[in-house]
Amino acid sequence: MFPFRVGQGYDVHQLVEGRPFWLGGILIPHTHGAKGHSDADVVCHVMCDALLGAANLRNIGYHFSDKDPQWKGVDSKILLAKVLEMIREKGFEVGNVDVTIVLQNPKLNPHIPAMKSCLAEVTGISEEDISIKATTSEHLGFVGREEGIAAHCVALIYQPGIFPGVA
Repeated sequence: MFPFRVGQGYDVHQLVEGRPFWLGGILIPHTHGAKGHSDADVVCHVMCDALLGAANLRNIGYHFSDKDPQWKGVDSKILLAKVLEMIREKGFEVGNVDVTIVLQNPKLNPHIPAMKSCLAEVTGISEEDISIKATTSEHLGFVGREEGIAAHCVALIYQPGIFPGVA
């Protein structure tokens, strides 16, 4: 087994009026929020998928099915914490994650520091190892029409102690 692994994640949620908009573990003020079985935090979900993929543990839907009532309305930070437990049980730690959020409105740059702080606390990963970027789709597609949100994530995990200097 190679001591370094990379995983990628992709997630999409419809935006609906009147629902709380959880993103990166924080509540974003907005008229619309993401629709989903849980709190629909696309950033937490995409991080889960990237980390699970890197550890060869399938995906978020496999572990936290939207058919299972115990996950109805769950805070996605709980799911992310559980995923970290799973990869650590396999002997891995997180090197870094790189998230790109695709959303037309609202503008997210002012919220990114709070997202990074929250996610660092949940995961035990340094804020320096959590990259979050936001972009629009230039008014194209469902994101551009403000019907939904998408996110991508790449994650690096590693086995500590395999190479000198890698704790």
